[in-house]
Amino acid sequence: MKIIVEQIKASNNLSNKEIFDIARARLKRTRAFSNFDNFFIYKRSIDARNKDEIKLVYSVCLEAEAIKNINDEFLRKNQLKIVNDDKIDFSFKGSLPNDPPVVVGFGPCGMFSALALARAGLKPVVIERGADVDTRVEKVSKFYNEKILDLNTNIQFGAGGAGTFSDGKLTTGINDPKCSFVLKELYDHGAPVEILYSAKPHIGTDILRNVVKNIEQEIESLGGKIYYNTCLISFENGVAKTTNGEYKYSNLILAIGHSARDTYEYLLKRGTAIEPKPFSVGVRVEHLRADIDEAMYGSHGMTLDLGSASYNISHRYNNKGVYSFCMCPGGEVVAAQSEENSIVVNGMSYNARNGKNSNSAIVVQVDREDYGSSPISAINFQRNIEKQAFINAGSNYSAPMQTLGDFYEEKVYHEPKRIMPSYMHNFTKMTDLNKILPKFVCDYLRLGFQKFGEKIKGFNAKDVPLTGVETRTSAPIRILRGANYTMLDDSNVYPGGEGAGYAGGIMSAAIDGTNIALAIINKGNYEK
Repeated sequence: MKIIVEQIKASNNLSNKEIFDIARARLKRTRAFSNFDNFFIYKRSIDARNKDEIKLVYSVCLEAEAIKNINDEFLRKNQLKIVNDDKIDFSFKGSLPNDPPVVVGFGPCGMFSALALARAGLKPVVIERGADVDTRVEKVSKFYNEKILDLNTNIQFGAGGAGTFSDGKLTTGINDPKCSFVLKELYDHGAPVEILYSAKPHIGTDILRNVVKNIEQEIESLGGKIYYNTCLISFENGVAKTTNGEYKYSNLILAIGHSARDTYEYLLKRGTAIEPKPFSVGVRVEHLRADIDEAMYGSHGMTLDLGSASYNISHRYNNKGVYSFCMCPGGEVVAAQSEENSIVVNGMSYNARNGKNSNSAIVVQVDREDYGSSPISAINFQRNIEKQAFINAGSNYSAPMQTLGDFYEEKVYHEPKRIMPSYMHNFTKMTDLNKILPKFVCDYLRLGFQKFGEKIKGFNAKDVPLTGVETRTSAPIRILRGANYTMLDDSNVYPGGEGAGYAGGIMSAAIDGTNIALAIINKGNYEK
């Protein structure tokens, strides 16, 4: 059995061997197990509540045999846990269908569904509106340098989805046993080993790009096909029409991503059951990384090798929330628009997280009553803000920027000096964000910064720059589906991931894609 020894607290200078010795000694005291070899780090987190005595908190795992009966009370008393990592069975035992499954989109949901289907021997076909990783990097660089936006290959669309140009965070609020499966697969395809045990794992955009390539190679080695620069136009009666021809399918997975607005509009015209859902909009705030590190770790923590500090803060008032989102330690603010004449920002970090600034989105919850209670009005709420940002910042893809002090006073006066915005090499224009964002959003942002400044020293300094606008935190709609993951009016179509409204990040989207693939595999096995 796998035994987890929890709550091993240590200072930063202990080696793994010393950590394992502590775990071994605790297990020996219980006299309940044998075979105390082959330890490995299962989880590691930082306890910085007491900044004068910061601790690393470890959970250590080993394979051991129980030599007496173990019950829950015994485990709790000794801070132990038993885990069983059940292997996922991807074997397809039924007759192979005449046509392959087709996966629309190659973000985390599409990648993991295609990977599972390929391992089942179903040879999936993937169609992705954007380009491969290397071409994406070239296109994004061209946009930065020449302000030429490719509508299908950009930070939102292409191999790996929007996550390819992000911090590559692997945290999730869902408690699904497949989390360990996804982490292990990412590690096996090139992610650093730290993601297997870090409490807040991340990959970084530089390494994530290679991970995407490696997953692509495995899918193709198993007979799958990936067609880039191929956009879905329509689907009906087992045929998907695309900009590159038609593809017959046995099952169709819609892993379209949260920015595929043209596909949303097609689905609405088709009569697909879709409902609007809450989402959030706001701005990106930047601080000096050193300031955030000191605020979170204290002066003592700055002498330890703890890595760049992250934070997660929120405040609720009158049933509406303002919160940080997609915090990028040592990262940069990136241009994430996928439509012409619009501005969208997001955050991105490299694996080292050693950039001068740290940033995060500070966003406000947007509910149905705020935008009109229909899917189209939800999409247009986002789009209108993005268009206003473009116009107010000069209509040349510069981003609207304002210092926090000026934002409070609804004026444009102070230019950033201490903290320089990182968006497109500081291609920003001083603009009053109050003229772009709805009043209720601005009011909640002001309240949020006030509250967050009480929690993190310097967070609400008057000279911190705000760059707008952050509008793509999640899909504004949900494509309704049944318990078997299928679209309500078509049992062979599977909406999934962030774009369908069922995920919120790399991990949850990958798990959703895996679950959809298993539903297709099991359906084929059942029909054997």
